[in-house]
Amino acid sequence: MNIEEYKDVWVFIEQRDGQIIDVGLELLGAGRDLADKLEVNLCGVLLGHDVKDSASDLFSYGADKVYVIDDPILEKYRTETYMKAVGDLVRKYKPEIFLYGATSNGKDLASAVATEVMTGLTADTTLLDVNLEKRLFEASRPAFGGNIMATILCKKHRPQMATVRPKVMKKPEPEEGREGEIIEEKITLKEEDLRTKVLEIVRDAKKAVNLEEADVIVAAGKGIKDEKGFNMVKELAEVLNATVGASRDVVEAGLCGHDHQVGQTGLTVTPKIYFAIGISGAVQHVVGMQNSDMIIAINNDPEAAIFNAAHYGIVADAFQIVPMLTEEFRKALKGEEAGGVTANV
Repeated sequence: MNIEEYKDVWVFIEQRDGQIIDVGLELLGAGRDLADKLEVNLCGVLLGHDVKDSASDLFSYGADKVYVIDDPILEKYRTETYMKAVGDLVRKYKPEIFLYGATSNGKDLASAVATEVMTGLTADTTLLDVNLEKRLFEASRPAFGGNIMATILCKKHRPQMATVRPKVMKKPEPEEGREGEIIEEKITLKEEDLRTKVLEIVRDAKKAVNLEEADVIVAAGKGIKDEKGFNMVKELAEVLNATVGASRDVVEAGLCGHDHQVGQTGLTVTPKIYFAIGISGAVQHVVGMQNSDMIIAINNDPEAAIFNAAHYGIVADAFQIVPMLTEEFRKALKGEEAGGVTANV
């Protein structure tokens, strides 16, 4: 492999039912920084059916080129079809770096493409950079239980690939009027050649916990101890009309479901306000909430690592301070006089 033939930064633009999801736009923002450092083009890769009209929207988010394969066979995601389409594009155009959202489809596709084109893949990265001297993509992620940050390199193979969780990168503001080049390609597969067929898509009717879109999250950690402590956190969340989050310890204790979990093995969130109650601040949790606009930590240990990530810290027993906050917020939000606590959410 002549790695010098490989140029440009690519981003897989995931769509569902023809609608582009935000993680692809977030990665265009991160990819723009990488492409500018390397002095190459930033390119989107958009697959699906009746999606080519959406390609021009990607230019306003930083893309210079968009590779489009629009075919009925790509209407629903299947590993077989998407792997073939992306693999063919990679072999033909030779990207240097390729980013995917760490969604269920994005992770599946990235690992399949890595096998298809025989290259490496770093999963669930949280920091992206390039070594300009050696022209190496530096993909970093928590390792060894979140105790260290590991930077992973792919020195001998191209493209250098990584998946990035939704909400880890900030979606750029669109630059209206920005233009680029759309490159349309074809897929050679036919439906009768495929081993898998989508017969039906069944959506879970259960009301989901939408942590990723929440403006205010009240999150519980190991320090809340038991169901009584968790109910205390839930009461504060109810008063603030907030969503309840949790650390892995709380989920594993059976106090709430995995859909409440924030962190490396849960969800990445970016609320306006994040209350971290009884959370120690392990790296694997912090990477899931560190981009919140405001982090308020409550912990009785003044040396807790969570205070390094917090904008405001309260060193106190959560079982004393949280009920007080709940009552003061309740009064303030009802327009009553609050005793020293300002509620502005």
